Amino acid sequence: MDKFMKIAIAEAQKGIRAGHGGPFGCVIVKDGEVVGRGHNEVVKRKDPTCHGEVMAIRNACKELGTFDLSGCDLYTTAAPCPMCRGAILWANIGKVYFGCNVDDTDSIGFRDKIFYESEEDFCEELDRDACLEVFEEYRNIKEKRNY
Repeated sequence: MDKFMKIAIAEAQKGIRAGHGGPFGCVIVKDGEVVGRGHNEVVKRKDPTCHGEVMAIRNACKELGTFDLSGCDLYTTAAPCPMCRGAILWANIGKVYFGCNVDDTDSIGFRDKIFYESEEDFCEELDRDACLEVFEEYRNIKEKRNY
C-alpha cells in the first residue's frame, strides 16, 4: 500500500470514528513530505463544504503560508467531487491519487453521481453591470498592489 494513501485512510478512519462525517480522508504532499491533512467534517461543523480535500487544502495553505500549492500532490480515499476538483484546480495541485471511485461512493449512500449527470440549470445572470463595476475596482486595486 502506498504510504501516503495509508495516511489518507487513517485520516478517514479518524473522522468516521469521531462522528465528523463520511469516510473521506486526504493528505497533501510536497517534496515527499505531508504538508496538509484533513478528513470530512461536514457533520461536525454543520458545513457542506468541509470535505476531506477542502480541509486538507486549507491545512496545507496554512502550513505553507500560501494559497498556491504548485508542486504538491493530493491523496484521497475517494474520487474528488466537483466542488473538491474545483478547489484542487484553484490551488494548483499537480496530481491527484484517489482510492474509491464515484460508483463506490454512490454504493454507500453519497450522491456524487448526480453532480456529474445533472443538466439542471439553477443559475441566472443578474445585475451584471453593477458587478462589473466591482470587478473594475478590483482590477485597479490589483494593478496598484501588483499581485
